[in-house]
Amino acid sequence: MEFKNLKYAYFIGIGGIGMSALARFFHRQGVDVSGYDRVPSVLTSELEMLGIQIHYEEDINWPAEKGFLPYDTLVVYTPAIPGDNKEILFFREAGFDMKKRAEVLGLISNSWDAVCVAGTHGKTTISTLAAHLYTKSKIGCSAFIGGIAKNYNTNYLHSSKSPYVILEADEFDRSFLHLNPYLSVISSMDADHLDIYGNKKELEKSFREFVSLTRPGGTVIVKKGLPELPVPEGTVQFVYSLDEDDVDFYASNILMIKDRYIFDLNSPFGKIEGLQLGIPGLLNVENAVAACALALIGGVSEEEIKKGLASFKGIKRRFDYIIKTRKFVFIDDYAHHPAEIKATVKSVKAIYEGKRIMGIFQPHLYTRTRDFAKEFAEALDILDRVILLDIYPARELPVEGVTSELIMKYMKNAEVEICEKEELFDKIIKDMPDVLLTMGAGDIDREVPELEAKFRTLMKL
Repeated sequence: MEFKNLKYAYFIGIGGIGMSALARFFHRQGVDVSGYDRVPSVLTSELEMLGIQIHYEEDINWPAEKGFLPYDTLVVYTPAIPGDNKEILFFREAGFDMKKRAEVLGLISNSWDAVCVAGTHGKTTISTLAAHLYTKSKIGCSAFIGGIAKNYNTNYLHSSKSPYVILEADEFDRSFLHLNPYLSVISSMDADHLDIYGNKKELEKSFREFVSLTRPGGTVIVKKGLPELPVPEGTVQFVYSLDEDDVDFYASNILMIKDRYIFDLNSPFGKIEGLQLGIPGLLNVENAVAACALALIGGVSEEEIKKGLASFKGIKRRFDYIIKTRKFVFIDDYAHHPAEIKATVKSVKAIYEGKRIMGIFQPHLYTRTRDFAKEFAEALDILDRVILLDIYPARELPVEGVTSELIMKYMKNAEVEICEKEELFDKIIKDMPDVLLTMGAGDIDREVPELEAKFRTLMKL
């Protein structure tokens, strides 16, 4: 099926961050887009405001009502939807063209020079920041990103002139092996998705396969310290780091003024002095080094990088300030892997040194909790006080013996407890922290607006 002949595009799991970006793309192309998801969300509401029809009950009558036919309808699904979903079974049996989200993204990106950001963490921030730098330059770009960019309030950017498309290269389910990268960043290769890979060696093997897909004349930018990633003949590899000067791209003269960082960027193309990062967190200085490397190699000028970096407003749910006053700070973050949690917590502690910091964490997936319970405990122990929510199962069935108590068992911090969502606010204000940090990739984000409203009422903000 060629996309130009499409009349309908139907998304099973349309409310996912990656799926919703694809839905926006096809809608912009004039395709009749509709979809299913399990529950309404902010993303589904935004899609519905565009005129995209969405329903929230499995409905095998929908295709007939819409007039779908196998030759004019593309059905896109995400592995996050269980295989026994009634709609998935219906479309398969009816002979419709069904593709995973990653396959469709790969087919679309073949029409551009693909700028791909891969890594077990950091890819959303790097890709969104890179997309902003390109967009604010004469180069421009289209972009499919894994978060809502605050500068644009969307996860999909479109340019009819730029040759570049920026996208996240997701290692889950080996999705990134469908891509055809021209420029790419590898930010991290920590053990994750072991339900898919089995062990870290298999995960690393998939990253080597991803790098091997780099187009002739392309470039791979790798964070220092990662396992060896040989690049194909006819391509170039650069190495980046936060502040180590034996690499190609790194930051120097790093200063924190209030909660923002100023630094110089060193690169094979020269030094850019006095860069100001528009978002907080030392981990984001490292992410900015990677994004700036992509921008420089893609042709963005030094002056455009300077202006773009300073004007970047960040991403929803990535070190996202919900409330920021002199007496109380509330930050929300998507962190759901031990390495991400440790980096986020350390950044918060660096900014709010001496303040009492409470973290609320919702574990994501039974298998991830089982595989990294000790590492989660170690990362959360850095906090002054911790509240654990029940595990968000996502696509998984319960695993015997795996609950949030498994993490608590390994924690050394005495100030840790498990509670239900309904109890959260009362638990927090019982011993009010100076800084509150909510973390997780499940549905904890739906608690954030409610908590914000209660705090604003309490503090008369």
